[in-house]
Amino acid sequence: MSKVEPILVGRNAQEFFLLPEMANRHGLIAGATGTGKTVTLQRLAEGFSRIGVPVFMADVKSDLSGLSQAGGGNPKVAERVQKLGLTDFSYAGCPVAFWDVFGEQGHPVRTTVSEMGPLLLSRLLNLNDTQSGVLSIVFKVADDQGMLLLDLKDLRAMLTHVADNAKDLKTTYGNVSAASVGAIQRGLLTLEEQGAERFFGEPALNLDDLMQTDARGAGVINILAADKLLQSPQLYTTFLLWLLAELFEQLPEAGDLDKPKLVFFFDEAHLLFDDAPKALLDKVEQVARLIRSKGVGIYFISQNPLDIPEDVLGQLGNRVQHALRAFTPKDQKAVRSAAQTFRVNPELNVEAAITELAVGEALISFLDANGTPGIVERAFIVPPHSKVGPIQPAERQQVIQSSLIFGHYEKIVDRESAYELLQKRAEPPPSVAPTIQPRADQPYPTRAPRPSPPTESNWPQSGSAGYPTATPRPSGPGSRGGRQPESLGNAMMKSVVRAAGSSIGRQLFRGVLGSLLGGRGK
Repeated sequence: MSKVEPILVGRNAQEFFLLPEMANRHGLIAGATGTGKTVTLQRLAEGFSRIGVPVFMADVKSDLSGLSQAGGGNPKVAERVQKLGLTDFSYAGCPVAFWDVFGEQGHPVRTTVSEMGPLLLSRLLNLNDTQSGVLSIVFKVADDQGMLLLDLKDLRAMLTHVADNAKDLKTTYGNVSAASVGAIQRGLLTLEEQGAERFFGEPALNLDDLMQTDARGAGVINILAADKLLQSPQLYTTFLLWLLAELFEQLPEAGDLDKPKLVFFFDEAHLLFDDAPKALLDKVEQVARLIRSKGVGIYFISQNPLDIPEDVLGQLGNRVQHALRAFTPKDQKAVRSAAQTFRVNPELNVEAAITELAVGEALISFLDANGTPGIVERAFIVPPHSKVGPIQPAERQQVIQSSLIFGHYEKIVDRESAYELLQKRAEPPPSVAPTIQPRADQPYPTRAPRPSPPTESNWPQSGSAGYPTATPRPSGPGSRGGRQPESLGNAMMKSVVRAAGSSIGRQLFRGVLGSLLGGRGK
């Protein structure tokens, strides 16, 4: 018997429940477009919310925002309620928080470059071992020199700084090649073109804000607007890698719980895995194996089970399979493979049923109290209590502005970090006065006359502290034509300033704009 009320998901002659204590064993919702996956996702999400479990989901089609509003007025939902004999069914919305990397349809989501770390960035940028080593050196130099890496301009400036000082840093940190720096800069430029500059910065997302309940104890459903985000696959990958890694690193071991601490849903998961770098697949597999011990359940929603890598698919114990189409030999093979992933039901031809399922009907197999997959059964999905479909922009804004965290993530913070510190290094020191240019009618600046004019016997040697810069040497044979000598200290200072302005300043500026070494090959 479950310690927490189980979640009713499907019904035919009997009812099918997802046990909360088994919900962190992960799951899969699969089926062709238009077969009812989104409604199943919505039903599960609000079920978790009702028992006090916070939810995070990526909304790639902008049709999950209805979770924030009570349902009603939908004839198809009303028909399903009557057909299934749900006498105690009532409409109600759920507590919802909207998020958006671009800050347009929800609270902005950010992290810092430092929090992302060199290893995760290397995997994201698909760097080789040598390039990854250079990126690690950049992070190490930044740490040793007390420079914060908060956003992309910080990382670009730091890359330029390390490249400019590669010779001096080589003994302590190792070799830094211009080709590796150029490859990293080009990778960052690609991310920037996809909008990554909005993702890196402060205030960074506090994971505790994803794990909240409302005053009634219902879990808050966090909905990430991903329709625009998925147009930038590398940025989407960045977000998922960081979020999964942060959860795994920050959450303590939880053991066996009566319900999850947090449940993740990834709608259209096949888009996550299509052409994904191996690093992403490895990370998701690792999380699927280990994060359940920390009380987190992950549920993938995709068109076909074969869209999920086999190593990940094997970790998904709770499954809801909607209809698949079998028009081609490849489709038929996919149907056959999907049928083989279920525990056999001798009274049900699973392979045939997959192609016969009606909209809103599914094959269901949940883990029992012992963690054993249940025998697959055919049933209709119970409709959600919340609104099916998207809400109006005004309704979304009302939800955003009524959130307890509204105004916190909306205010961008730009602390002094690596970019600003390196800019200061490239500027002349404040104590250096500008050189005085003589006027045409007054060749040399005047000052109060000394008691006695200098003579050759007491004239200071070049570079001495007492050199009278305002008084010209007498002209004549052997003189320098009346030109004012310059002290060695002043000459050296002017040389340093010119070098800083012409070399470091230009290279730093080019590095920030992403053009430094951009034309060189790896």
